Amino acid sequence: QVQLVESGGGLVQAGGSLRLSCAASDRTLHNIGWFRQAPGKEREFVAAISVSGGTTNSADSVKGRFTISRDNAKNTVYLQMNSLKPEDTAVYYCATTRSLGSIRRDDYDYWGQGTQVTVSS
Repeated sequence: QVQLVESGGGLVQAGGSLRLSCAASDRTLHNIGWFRQAPGKEREFVAAISVSGGTTNSADSVKGRFTISRDNAKNTVYLQMNSLKPEDTAVYYCATTRSLGSIRRDDYDYWGQGTQVTVSS
């Protein structure tokens, strides 16, 4: 069973940047997705990346601001978040999936514990 560990969250002012990391505990490469959950809201899809890194997709709300990438030598996926807005405030989770590019939470199998991102106005 793979374990995922997210890191890189924190408090940042609006317009700032953060880079989140998602490190997998095993040697197997996985398709990975990032989700986020704000207080009182459903967990929503943010971005996803294929094993090779050649296929990515992202939610319309983050297009042009967030970039997903990976370093397979480190078995780590990154989410670079620029031009952050207060509405980006949430707990961010990464998860594995066999359904490449899926935006459905139910298609994701193993989840990390999450990392808090807070954007102040």
